[in-house]
Amino acid sequence: MILRAAPALGALTLLLAACSPPAPEPADAPLDAVRMSLPTQKPVPLPVAHPSGVLPEWTAAPDGLSARVGYPGEAAQLSLECRAGTLVVTRNVPAPVGAAALFALQGSGLILRLPVDATALPGQHGYMWQGMIAPSDPRLALFDSSFNGTLPGAGHIEVPASKAPGAVIKRCRGGTPSP
Repeated sequence: MILRAAPALGALTLLLAACSPPAPEPADAPLDAVRMSLPTQKPVPLPVAHPSGVLPEWTAAPDGLSARVGYPGEAAQLSLECRAGTLVVTRNVPAPVGAAALFALQGSGLILRLPVDATALPGQHGYMWQGMIAPSDPRLALFDSSFNGTLPGAGHIEVPASKAPGAVIKRCRGGTPSP
């Protein structure tokens, strides 16, 4: 008899717990705290796909501290920038507020899984994916040739080979880029 009642008691306990009032605020909560919902962001349109066979182009900044890849006359799809000795990688596609992911880059037999976060960028609407990596990381050798990148919810990107990203990485390491 007891063995038959045990599952029923467990179910009854769960039902009663579901009907109980919410837990009180913690004792260390601020006085007069008010719960608010986070603002929702307006969706930023994804880049329009170009006909197959057309690849984006790299463009380097005159100071050699940044490079961008994208189609002429359009916003960059991916950018590299040296900030205070750290390489910042930005994938310019919409990111949900507070999101984090791994940006998988593959090329030259190397794989780089770069942690990226949804980041608000000055002068841009919404949030974009951005991550940081030490310029001395040996996996950055994949930027020396063409590579592919995949980011959850942001699709796939194919990036052509160029000397521009390697020059930014070298400059960020403390060397000088080749002209």
